[in-house]
Amino acid sequence: MTTEPSRRFPIGLTIAAAIAFTILIGLGVWQVKRLAWKEALLARIAALQAAPARPLAGALVDMAAGGDADFTRVIVQCPGLAKKPFLELYAVREGEAGLRLISACKVAEGGYDAILVDRGFVSGSVSARPPVDAADATPFTLTGVLRRPDKPTFVTPPNEVAKNHWYWRDAKAMAQALGAARPAPQVLMAETPTNPDWPALVPAPVPAEIPNRHLEYALTWFGLAAALAGVYAALLWRKWKG
Repeated sequence: MTTEPSRRFPIGLTIAAAIAFTILIGLGVWQVKRLAWKEALLARIAALQAAPARPLAGALVDMAAGGDADFTRVIVQCPGLAKKPFLELYAVREGEAGLRLISACKVAEGGYDAILVDRGFVSGSVSARPPVDAADATPFTLTGVLRRPDKPTFVTPPNEVAKNHWYWRDAKAMAQALGAARPAPQVLMAETPTNPDWPALVPAPVPAEIPNRHLEYALTWFGLAAALAGVYAALLWRKWKG
């Protein structure tokens, strides 16, 4: 005697498939939104790369008022920058480990008294450092890009202030270590060399290329959702046909 196959609707399978499908579609939609954000960011960077640098004073006033100064190119007078005291921030550039030298430049706009300057990258293979003379006041004009410091992640080591070992840009703590009060919340990344006679210190310009694979990711998630729907439909068809 043969037994008729069960044609009960697979509620458990349907619920599981619906949850997975919703998650996959949600991830795809999120990547589409990220795509729009990344395209706007890339357009902003491209525009400022071609724009002339504006005075830092105006950017600081805008920053204090809550404006978005990230990636803004600025120019500022920072006397004695080439010989200012500096902190050493661990960094990796183009796959090479090294340090970034961070100094403070005095300002007097937007309610800030100083701004941290990322003077550039020094390879870990270089043991020498620029000379330091806190009393030096040689005129110096700096062009650079304002950047919002990245927040530390769960794998970022804590800064060792006493040892001058820094692993993330804590603007307040760095400014305090450099004897600077009321620092601006953003860092000025030098585009022009701060020590032209010492080429080991490489300035960090605006990144020319930022990966943008969000469309690829979105299509992947939507494709997985479509594949899931197809598998579910095939299983349902087979169950009812069998």
